[in-house]
Amino acid sequence: MPITKGFQALVDEAMAQVTTYSVGDVVARMGTDASLQLVDIRDIRELTPNGTAVGAMHAPRGMLEFWVDPASPYHKPAFADESKEFVLFCGAGWRSALAAKSLQDMGMTNVAHIDGGFAQWQADNAPTETLEARKAQRG
Repeated sequence: MPITKGFQALVDEAMAQVTTYSVGDVVARMGTDASLQLVDIRDIRELTPNGTAVGAMHAPRGMLEFWVDPASPYHKPAFADESKEFVLFCGAGWRSALAAKSLQDMGMTNVAHIDGGFAQWQADNAPTETLEARKAQRG
């Protein structure tokens, strides 16, 4: 069966419908905007070699909708905090655009994503932390 709408068309549609921030926009808010909650939707294997953005919570893309929905047995209460703006990122900004669109389709209005994803985050020398450092801070 032929693909009638490719991934790029889906990403382009999502990008037209979701709030998109640059890395600079997000970095400027870090530490001063209590409503900002970064969400790394990459697979755990992507976090191991390069870490993640400082302060980001990890919500794997495959579980995101289940973690967000209060009716799901997998619901994570952190996503019920309406005072937060959940700013998603992935490796390049494609999955996060699709994920932000999916969460909007579920009814969330406090969701956005980062253009260029973690690759752009690193290219812009935005603050990162390793998983080991994060675990050490938690004690």
